[in-house]
Order: sequence, then structure tokens, then C-alpha cells
Amino acid sequence: MKHQPINGQHHVSMLTKDAKQNLWFYTEVLGLRLVKKTVNQDDPSMYHLFYGNRNGAPGTEVSFFEMPNAGQTRKGTNSISSFSLLVPNDEALSYWASRLDSFEVPHEAIVSIGERKSLTFYDRDELTVHLVSAEKDNGIELVEPWITEDIPPKYVIVGLGPVELTVREASRTKAVLEDILGYTQVRTVPSMGDSKVMVDIYETGKGGLYTELQVKEVNDKDRERPGKGSIHHVAIRVKDVEELTEWAAKITAAGFENTGVIDRYYFHSLYFRDPNHILFEIATDGPGFEIDETFDALGENLTLPSFLEERREEIESKLHPIR
Repeated sequence: MKHQPINGQHHVSMLTKDAKQNLWFYTEVLGLRLVKKTVNQDDPSMYHLFYGNRNGAPGTEVSFFEMPNAGQTRKGTNSISSFSLLVPNDEALSYWASRLDSFEVPHEAIVSIGERKSLTFYDRDELTVHLVSAEKDNGIELVEPWITEDIPPKYVIVGLGPVELTVREASRTKAVLEDILGYTQVRTVPSMGDSKVMVDIYETGKGGLYTELQVKEVNDKDRERPGKGSIHHVAIRVKDVEELTEWAAKITAAGFENTGVIDRYYFHSLYFRDPNHILFEIATDGPGFEIDETFDALGENLTLPSFLEERREEIESKLHPIR
């Protein structure tokens, strides 16, 4: 059976030590919209915050689990080492360098890798994030962004870009990308985080920055020890539950342990790890975040999936206000 291709990034999920500070940074500094304030469905005692464009469309979402006791991340291999946010043009990177300076956010200089320019910065949890210009990328699908009062519309963040996987044995992750998930290697370039190290670029579907996974082999370091600012998983997109069920069968047939299809209320998901311990989620595009809130009210209140609603009082009693 021929599977429909993966459609690129769906979201990336990270760990934060402080949800209130995280909310300030991603909305006030980066200008993203809080599109869902909910809880970790597997541990409702912790917040799960989603940020994105106007309606949190797949391909624009970044999410954070709050873990107040999270320690320092010990960087290492077999990890999702960084992710990217896209801006429309090269000029935007100069704007963002100045804006980050104004908020005293640490960042690197703007760099050029081939025709692509990027700017690396570090959030309050020391998470590594790249701002990548989509000016030279023909595969980009510019979404309708969230417009705020203080960021010029021509410079706003427009979605998720490349995600970097740092692994000990690249061939094992590449086999999953190519043979299981249907990605294609398109080129090899210097890493945005370290130009002395090369990364292999993989794309899927229509190609372009929205679909790009970067595989970097590092075999002289210990495995990463997760903590604040570490990336928990990368989610990639399929259209609907029917397609996801087909992917579940393929992944199971290939011998990978997986969760099977899980109803996450805002989308359906499947999780599995590759041989380098990278956690992949395959997630459906819908039903989306407006299933339980109107567009104008997205992110304003604590929302719970229906199966947790009867525990609302208990859950809310364990959460602290974040705004």
C-alpha cells in the first residue's frame, strides 16, 4: 500500500521550568499567540502550553510542558538538539537581532549557509532556537501569522522550520526517515549551530523549510540528559485518522514499538522511538484548537479534554496562575 506522504512539521514539544516566564517570552518577545492553555494529558498536574499563528495551524505550533523541578540539560547526542522558526525574509533577521538585544536575549551573529541566512538565540530555559529566513525557499507556504502591535507584519514569525536531530549512529535514523517515513535526502550542509559539523538535510511531501529534518552525527559525546530547555519530541503531519491508522500499521510491521493511535482531543497521535532514541509523534491536522474555544478566545482559559473535565476542580487546584 502506498502511503500519503508526511506533510512536514506539525509541532515541536519542549520542557520549561517556569510556565509564566515561558508565556511572557514566546508571546511578548517572539510575538506568537498562546492558542491553547491546557495540561499534559498523561500528567494533568503540569501545564501544556501551545503557541502558534492566528489559530495554531499545524506547522506553526511549539508547545511546552512545565516541569518546575527540571534540572539543567546536559547536552549530548541522541537528542532533538534544536528547532527553527521561520521569518519571511533576510531583512527580518536584522530586525530580530536588534529586538533580541532590547530584551537582553543572548544570540549569535547572523550567518549564511549557502543562500540561507539564520540567527541563533537562546530562550529563558537556554533552549537553542534558530530564526531562519524563508526568502530563498521556494517550498515555503507562508501562513497567516499572528499580528501584534509592536512587531512589523513584514518581520513576524510565520511557522516552524528545520528541526535538528543529533545522533550517535546517523545511518539508523536515516533508515527510519527514508525507509519508514518516506523522507528524501536532498543535500549536506554545515550545521546552523556549528559550521564545522555537517548535517544531512531530509525533506518530504512538497519539500521546503516546513518539511526539513536535519541529521547530525556526533559519536564522541554521551547521550543527552534532558532538563529545562530540552526538546521532548518532534511531531510530523498527516491529514486525518485514516492516514494515521495506515502509518500505525506500517510502523508496527517494521518492528517498531509504538503507542498506536491516541486521541489527543485537538488531534490524534501516534508515538514511537527510532533506534537512536529520537521520539517521533505522527499527528493529524485536525480537529484543531477551536474544538473547545472560539477563535477570539483561544488560549484565554484553561481547557481540558472531555475525559479530564470531571477532574477540573482537582486539576486547577494544583496549577498556579500564569497571567
